[in-house]
Amino acid sequence: MNLKNNIMQAIQFLKQNYISLGGRVFKPYLIGDLPEKFGFIFDENKDQDGITEWFNYKGFTYIAK
Repeated sequence: MNLKNNIMQAIQFLKQNYISLGGRVFKPYLIGDLPEKFGFIFDENKDQDGITEWFNYKGFTYIAK
């Protein structure tokens, strides 16, 4: 068992509710302000990938920038 993968990472709070976690910056969204490509895998009509990875924390939905 690799213990490096099991260590909890600290959340670093940045300006304007952005956070940094594991070397990645995450942008906060309120539920009514989510981007159009949120929640689907692939849109054949627009030929674009959707956002399938996110997490919720303290009233915001965070998506990697």
